[in-house]
Amino acid sequence: MEAIILAGGFGTRLRHVVSDVPKPMAPVAGRPFLCWLLDRMVDQGYTHVVLATGYMHEKVEQYFHAEYHGLTIDYARELSPLGTGGAIVNAMQYCRQQRVTVLNGDTLFNIDHRWLANVADTCGARLSLVTRHVNDAGRYGAVIVDNTGRITAFREKDPSMGQGYINGGIYRLHRSLLDTYSVGTPFSFEQEVLQPLGETFFAFPSDAYFIDIGVPDDYARAQTELPAL
Repeated sequence: MEAIILAGGFGTRLRHVVSDVPKPMAPVAGRPFLCWLLDRMVDQGYTHVVLATGYMHEKVEQYFHAEYHGLTIDYARELSPLGTGGAIVNAMQYCRQQRVTVLNGDTLFNIDHRWLANVADTCGARLSLVTRHVNDAGRYGAVIVDNTGRITAFREKDPSMGQGYINGGIYRLHRSLLDTYSVGTPFSFEQEVLQPLGETFFAFPSDAYFIDIGVPDDYARAQTELPAL
């Protein structure tokens, strides 16, 4: 089990709450948020994680070094902003497997990763993602699927959208999906790979615990909810 964690976020919306560390290192109940995420990676059987760092990368590297509770850590540092797609391609250099799980470093979606690897790898698509049903899908944008689970559309953020299924920020992808992109090329994974839907991608729903600490209200909620998991 091998994963890439996108840990280079600026944390613009949290800047007035947390300003001295990158967003994934924001303290939650006395520990960096990334600790809570990596704890679950260890529990799920991962042995290797690549942290895609950028903004204040030294804060992440100085804290975790090369190992965390038996989990081997490599760092794919971006020297200039690469966007989500460029960050994944940069991090893929350090991966050894053909299929890799990609996660956002500011979100905890407490799914069963062995289940994801099984269903995603079995379906044969080069990319699958996990969705979560929420009451305020307009904050994130919605994922639309047909009755086979194939993704048919991504809807943009819209406050009037109401409830729906959102992209939970966990992907299972085959490295060949990004073969046409060179290392160091900036691009948005969402806009250039996901949204065009140039091939068949699948979505698998989960009702597992989900929190995104990117806004102050949810960051405050995480202080009590994560220790209670």
